[in-house]
Amino acid sequence: MRIGRALTAAALLLGAAVSPAVADSSPSASPSGDSSAPTSAGTSFRTATEIEQGRQATASASTGDYLYWQFAADAGQRPIVKATVKLPSSSRSGAQTWQLDVYDGLRRRQACQYGAQTRTAAQGAASVDLACTLRTVRAWSEPWADDPLPGTYYIRLTAVGLGTADLGLPVNAEVRVDSKDIGGSAAVDGSLAQPLVPGIATTAQKSSDSDAPSLSSLRPGDGWASGWWSDRWVWTAIGGVLAALAGIGGYALTRGSGRPTRVPPGV
Repeated sequence: MRIGRALTAAALLLGAAVSPAVADSSPSASPSGDSSAPTSAGTSFRTATEIEQGRQATASASTGDYLYWQFAADAGQRPIVKATVKLPSSSRSGAQTWQLDVYDGLRRRQACQYGAQTRTAAQGAASVDLACTLRTVRAWSEPWADDPLPGTYYIRLTAVGLGTADLGLPVNAEVRVDSKDIGGSAAVDGSLAQPLVPGIATTAQKSSDSDAPSLSSLRPGDGWASGWWSDRWVWTAIGGVLAALAGIGGYALTRGSGRPTRVPPGV
């Protein structure tokens, strides 16, 4: 009876521990057709247009321009950047190669885990699609490492290896950023003092220099380092409960019935 009660209590504890993780892992709806989505792109890191995850940004430009956007990514997220370039149907002298690059807050170029970040469009192609899935953003990393860290990320889209005749042709670009929540498998014990956001140091000093970079307004919806809760806590709790059940079961099996053994008379 006691073992049965212990198992019932353990089941209730497991249900309470798992339910928050299930709630956190469910995808949240994000607006995609918002009229407030950006319709232009910057021409450098300093003028990069801010975009929010889950929204599609558009821009009209000329072939040969460098197009820049920026977005925020927090610890535990795996950003997925996608871009579509709509090319003019005529006037192109040949094939065009387009490239999508992603940089972190320190302007270090981040490698793509997978995705075609460089593609060549044939002369008659109407569009070209590019994609880059980054590594999971870590809450902390060694100074010498090149790991993605929480903060601002920059997207750069441009054509490479163009002929002179194709420079200046009009193009339309579409960019969208989504993230996959990886959870406790990517959790680490350390954390940054501040996210890698442009201008974070100048706000602390309250600098009056008008040329100082402004602080980016982009941040996760529930604040930086919002991913302190992860399913690693759930599995830790499950491991503790299972260890307790193993101890109770082992004790029940080895202690016997608790009654003294009767010795036959005459022995």
